[in-house]
Amino acid sequence: MPKTSKSIRQVVLDTETTGINPKEGHKIIEIGCVELINRRLTQNRFHVYLNPDREIDAGAIEVHGITNEFLQDKPRFAAVVDDFLAFTKGAELIIHNAPFDVGFLNHELSLLGHQTGSVESNSTVFDTLAYARKKHPGARNSLDALCKRYGIDNSHRDLHGALLDAEILADVYLIMTGGQASLLEESDNAGGGEQQTIVRLSADRPRLKVISCDEEELAAHQQRLDKIAKVAGGCLWLQD
Repeated sequence: MPKTSKSIRQVVLDTETTGINPKEGHKIIEIGCVELINRRLTQNRFHVYLNPDREIDAGAIEVHGITNEFLQDKPRFAAVVDDFLAFTKGAELIIHNAPFDVGFLNHELSLLGHQTGSVESNSTVFDTLAYARKKHPGARNSLDALCKRYGIDNSHRDLHGALLDAEILADVYLIMTGGQASLLEESDNAGGGEQQTIVRLSADRPRLKVISCDEEELAAHQQRLDKIAKVAGGCLWLQD
């Protein structure tokens, strides 16, 4: 039987918090995750708001717009931790500025004394900010800046939100790691082309049908390669 390749599962993740530093008692108030299977966005989501049992810094509210009153009836992290770990288990987490989100998540886990220990014990982590800095040294690499660079429409993003930012980051990650950056940058530098945009295909569209060559077609292909090799003194596609 032919070998089947294992599906690659990734989870694009973002959080919102009460402030900047968990060591100062700040907590997570929103977790948003979207799933990629073999680099295709699925409809599988994980999204929760959390009651932090503390006040949110005014500066943080200006960023994400989440208020203390809104979170009063929301669950604590302890109530959702098992579902969160089950959703992310074994996946590669795609996070922009991963040390921030992972630091908060690990702090929340440590407060519970959770048996998992850390995010890294449950998943691997890919930091898109670190990747973008290597790919575009000296340039601005915030999520907004990357959206502008890659022509991703984020005009609906008036405020930060964990689920919305995870969805936007999924688009950024796919185009940033898909080998299309140079084409977009050349278009931008030329100054005459229209801005490129991503068209997201339906996640439940049917897979493309693979049609294999028959023996006659393979023989014709081989004859063509042999002819190229004879005329040119060699053929790259005939090399082992």
